[in-house]
Amino acid sequence: MIERVTIVGRGALGIMLADAFERELGPEGVCFLADGERLERYRREGTYYNGEKRDFRFSDGSGETAQLLIFAVKATALEQAMDLAAPVVGEDTIILSALNGVESEEILALRFGWEKVLYMVTQGLDPMREDNRVLCAHRGTIHIGIPEEDYFDRSEKADLAVEVFQRAGLAVQREEDILHRIWCKFMLNVGVNQVCTAMDVPFGGVQQPGPARETMIAAMNEARKVGACQGVLVTQKDLQEYVALVDAVAPEGMPSMRQDALAHRKTEVETFAGQVLDMAERYGMQAPVNRKLYDTIRAMEDSWENS
Repeated sequence: MIERVTIVGRGALGIMLADAFERELGPEGVCFLADGERLERYRREGTYYNGEKRDFRFSDGSGETAQLLIFAVKATALEQAMDLAAPVVGEDTIILSALNGVESEEILALRFGWEKVLYMVTQGLDPMREDNRVLCAHRGTIHIGIPEEDYFDRSEKADLAVEVFQRAGLAVQREEDILHRIWCKFMLNVGVNQVCTAMDVPFGGVQQPGPARETMIAAMNEARKVGACQGVLVTQKDLQEYVALVDAVAPEGMPSMRQDALAHRKTEVETFAGQVLDMAERYGMQAPVNRKLYDTIRAMEDSWENS
């Protein structure tokens, strides 16, 4: 049974998970990893979840070994996060990645070993973060699984991970085809996150017929097609179902990428359009919609750096 959860990344998802786990496991059962000035700042500022001050434990990891280690950082910070977490990874540590994209599990496995890494994807949550404050009305569903063709038997570890999420009152599913679920989420993010950011619109901007919605669907189709080249079949039916999910959210809400852009934080454009373009080039395909989105968002980032 897992009694301790260690989280790298005090973002919206990390705070939401910490709130749920801490209520079940107690103050000593949850820990955020940080170091240096960031560690002191986190301790000084405190953390607020849905208006309530939460006294989470922060540590540099000294003398600790993680049972369940969750990476909840942006892809741009993964290398630094792995360096920070390396001292707490033990022989039996279970590792989950809450990162967007389709590559983080492989990156983590190459560093820490495939036998430790499970696949995870979140869906349907709506956290909004401003500095150290997070508002979240819907915590969504966590999907955990292992690819069918995997050579490492991690079924027992997957069961342990699912069980601790259940104890924490979080909606969690043991996903039979986790790669399909991850690629569907990736397709969705490639469309809605990037279009809301590049066209500066909330969800309502892509829920109505027009250029924003057409661009979102076209970008999703490009992601779907490179997924097929990777051996993961995401269908037009899947695409329609995920567009329906976008249509069901509050029109005034916005994806995390647009939140980052409004705060002039570096976005995950390399994780979304960047990965689509890399794979398209590898397979001799064209991805013009993602190329335009990539160029637009990178130009936005450059303008913040130069202002």
